[in-house]
Amino acid sequence: MAELESLETAAEHERILREIESTDTACIGPTLRSVYDGEEHGRFMEKLEARIRNHDREIEKMCNFHYQGFVDSITELLKVRGEAQKLKNQVTDTNRKLQSEGKELIIAMEELKQCRLQQRNISATVDKLTLCLPVLEMYSKLREQMKSKRHYPALKTLEHLEHTYLPQVSHYRFCKVMVDNIPKLREEIKEVSMSDLKDFLESIRKHSDKIGETAMKQDCRYNQWKIIARIFFSLLLSPNIKAQQQRNLDNIVSQHPRISGGKKSKKEACAGSDLEVKNTSPMSEQDSGILDVEDEEEDDEVPGAQELVDFSPVYRCLHIYSVLGARETFENYYRKQRRKQARLVLQPPSNMHETLDGYRKYFNQIVGFFVVEDHILHTTQGLVNRAYIDELWEMALSKTIAALRTHSSYCSDPSLVLDLKNLIVLFADTLQGYGFPVNQLFDMLLEIQDQYSETLLKKWSGVFRNILDSDNYSPIPVTNEEIYKKMVGQFPFQDAELEKQPFPKKFPFSEFVPKVYNQIKEFIYACLKFSEDLHLSSTEVDDMIRKSTNLLLTRTLSNCLQNVIKRKNVGLTELVQIIINTTHLEKSCKFLEEFITNITNVLPETVHTTKLYGTTTFKDARHAAEEEIYTNLNQKIDQFLQLADYDWMALEPGSRASDYLVDLIGFLRSTFAVFTHLPGKVAQTACMSACKHLSTSLMQLLLEAEVRQLTLGALQQFNLDVEECEQFARSGPVPGFQGDTLQLAFIDLRQLLDLFIQWDWSTYLADYGQPTCKYLRVNPTTALVLLEKISRVMRDTSRKNNVFAQFRKNERDKQKLIDTVAKQLRGLINSHHS
Repeated sequence: MAELESLETAAEHERILREIESTDTACIGPTLRSVYDGEEHGRFMEKLEARIRNHDREIEKMCNFHYQGFVDSITELLKVRGEAQKLKNQVTDTNRKLQSEGKELIIAMEELKQCRLQQRNISATVDKLTLCLPVLEMYSKLREQMKSKRHYPALKTLEHLEHTYLPQVSHYRFCKVMVDNIPKLREEIKEVSMSDLKDFLESIRKHSDKIGETAMKQDCRYNQWKIIARIFFSLLLSPNIKAQQQRNLDNIVSQHPRISGGKKSKKEACAGSDLEVKNTSPMSEQDSGILDVEDEEEDDEVPGAQELVDFSPVYRCLHIYSVLGARETFENYYRKQRRKQARLVLQPPSNMHETLDGYRKYFNQIVGFFVVEDHILHTTQGLVNRAYIDELWEMALSKTIAALRTHSSYCSDPSLVLDLKNLIVLFADTLQGYGFPVNQLFDMLLEIQDQYSETLLKKWSGVFRNILDSDNYSPIPVTNEEIYKKMVGQFPFQDAELEKQPFPKKFPFSEFVPKVYNQIKEFIYACLKFSEDLHLSSTEVDDMIRKSTNLLLTRTLSNCLQNVIKRKNVGLTELVQIIINTTHLEKSCKFLEEFITNITNVLPETVHTTKLYGTTTFKDARHAAEEEIYTNLNQKIDQFLQLADYDWMALEPGSRASDYLVDLIGFLRSTFAVFTHLPGKVAQTACMSACKHLSTSLMQLLLEAEVRQLTLGALQQFNLDVEECEQFARSGPVPGFQGDTLQLAFIDLRQLLDLFIQWDWSTYLADYGQPTCKYLRVNPTTALVLLEKISRVMRDTSRKNNVFAQFRKNERDKQKLIDTVAKQLRGLINSHHS
């Protein structure tokens, strides 16, 4: 076992020695550590020493083998050293000569080196400047654009500078300064563009009326051509209204001598808008504001409304904010400001109703506002939208209609109301041309039409009053054929008998008949003027005219006639002429119907066509005049009766009728002679009414309570007066009465007087109540009152004559008879009441 271990140890030591011999010295540590970790350290050292001795012996052998070669080498080296010294000296001399000769070359080379270095630096500098110069040029261009207020190009330049040029030279300090200034420049551009926008908004706010005026002028010229065409066709279709329409046509042409095709078509308008967008593109360098058009107004062509405005500030600001990512902020700001301006525009001045210019300026501002908004809608994408425009228009429409209702209610001049209507129509047509709904405006015009009718009625009320006040209420005299034809042309009158009469002759009516008739036609024309351009059908126009004309006839003209008839100073002659006049005006109503039919082209037979009530108006006026005649006659009769001075105590009657009654009968004869042109029934009724009133008044005079005593002599005088009245009735003051019809007005007086004068009490009392009674019209109460008056006279006479004596027998018998009759009359009265 020991030998085996000794062999293994020897083999291990041999391996270690070979490893030490073959291994790098730096890696021998682990090998030696394995020796020292074992227990055979001494034996290994012995082994190592033996190995060293072996190697020494080998080295010695090798040295001994190569020694002669070594010596020879040393000898050769010694020889070489001498030669090397010579070579060294030669090299040194050569080097010295080379250094001496190359000194200038070195200097040149140094200079060349320096030049090459400078060239390299210059080239690098050129390269760097090549990168920096575009940046500086762009920045200079940016500043120039900012200075010249070309903000949108400046913003584009800023974008290129920031994203294209600055990243290439970002390591330079000046670039960092530029980068730091970019947000400030953007903010400056925003502020300046917003300032331009504010100036633009303020400018269009101030000049909205000018823009609207121009837009309405364009529409007005278009409408003028339509009016001329309509009047032309009306002249062709309705020759009866030729003269009036010709006057209207002449007025339009004379007021607008330079009518031309100023209204653009929709395509032309769109083309103009497109052109304007190009001219006012974001690159446009024009300032904001309204262009000067004072000189253009003198030209035949009216400039387009959009041509007056430079919209470039809006486009520039919109593009700038869009590029900066703040488009929504800009849209909200623009809409907010325009809403505020809309409210200001829609606020009417307090005195707008005083003149048409006030309304015109108000409408011009509104039209100008919406023309601008419509242009913005069609030339920008999304700055305003249709919903926003519709919202503004709804607000404007409601406020405008409310303002017009309020202010138009103050208008009392029909000409102003008509001009206002034409202005509203022009306003509505202009905005309708831009696509805004205007039906509510036309509905509101129908409300104004009622007010217009009222103002017309007030105006024509004054016209009628002037005509009626200035009329002489006498038939119109005609001296020649020319005047006759002229009058017949003014008023539709035909009378074959009057035509046959020689000149001079008279029309039966007075001057107010043709004047009133022509004024009614003028009123119809005035109503027709208002209906123009309201987009109404012929039936609606006809209905409107007829209703207004009916109001004129039944209210205005009727009231004027009634006022004339009721005037205190109106005479019977005037009343008679009024009756004649209203009769002829009543006959002319059918011609007024035809006149309306001609101008509206709606036949009277059409369903729901309103009929004229002129016939009723003139009949009512005539009846009122008739009643006034009756009243005036009665008043005249009363005035004459106030002159009656009867001696109720007279013993004997006079020889003739009383003077006042004779005068009264004379007045009645002359009055009824004037009634020749009146309708027969009117004259007969007036005469019968006068006679009845005279009879009643005479009866009241006879039975007056103040007359307490009455003699038979006074009664006989009163009978003479009644006979005079009966004679007047029999004479037939008015033709047409049959038999004794007019005398029946005095039948009550006649029977009463006959009863007392004939003292026929037995017959009266015996036949009372029978249809064939002779004194059928005598009332017992009336007879008793008159009998008591006579009885008082007899009692007083008897008392005076018989102070110291007894009554005479016949007087006592008569008194007893009176008492008996009075008692029987009271009995009749009591039985009648029971």
